[in-house]
Amino acid sequence: MTTTPALTLSAPVNLRDLGGIPVAGGVVREGFALRADDLALVTGDVARGLVDGGVRAIIDLRSTDELGVTGRGPLGTHSNVTYHHVPLLADIGVAAGEPGARPAGSGATPAGMAAEMMDQTRFGRMYLRMYEGAAPQIVTALAIIAHAPGTVAFHCAAGQDRTGVLAASLLLALGADQDHIVADYVRTGENSAAVLARISPVMRPLMSRFGIELDAAALAAVGTEFSPAPMRELFAALTERHGDPLAPLRAAGLTDGLVAQLRARALAGTGAASGAA
Repeated sequence: MTTTPALTLSAPVNLRDLGGIPVAGGVVREGFALRADDLALVTGDVARGLVDGGVRAIIDLRSTDELGVTGRGPLGTHSNVTYHHVPLLADIGVAAGEPGARPAGSGATPAGMAAEMMDQTRFGRMYLRMYEGAAPQIVTALAIIAHAPGTVAFHCAAGQDRTGVLAASLLLALGADQDHIVADYVRTGENSAAVLARISPVMRPLMSRFGIELDAAALAAVGTEFSPAPMRELFAALTERHGDPLAPLRAAGLTDGLVAQLRARALAGTGAASGAA
């Protein structure tokens, strides 16, 4: 698949290094893992900069529909970068598809459906469904991060939800405190307006397939506050349902050996112990 000529390529607006986040035994080293908004839309110069900076693997968490619009982008032309398509949702319509997730009448109009789907304060149940339902894919992504020879960059469209769930999973496996995971998650709020502007040309035609129009009225109904509640709801639900929030991932193949390898890579060079948790 190739990049659609009409797409505007630009620098990411929600890219950040997970380096510096405290985990069991130390802090995550810089250059271990990057989280980002859509890396298929970067310019050739940005792609070269990421590769020159050490990126050697891309984990694309987007749906097949999204990939079909953009392709892999300029990063897909670098032979020293491996590309891994690990979709955490079958399609973007799944976010609005949970039975009983909407109050009666809330999705009666395109504007109402768009506002609901983009109401970040209500994403807790979607994150739980994603974490439990896509546990095998999450473990696959963690295995890629554990064994890649250089920096791993993972992304979805906005770098918020699917990317946020994988970042939380990675940090949980590394022994991060939930407060530090939430703090990383809410940093996306600073970039929300820029993210929306950047991905709208791609998301508008995709959302229209599900009868959801991201018109001006719909976008005006979206709140501007970025809430920590969805990530905290995810942790609370996982603890209530499983005791250990990592239990669904362990059932899907997250082993002590994989955790040890993640820790060895994440903590290498920080002066912290890098053995098994």
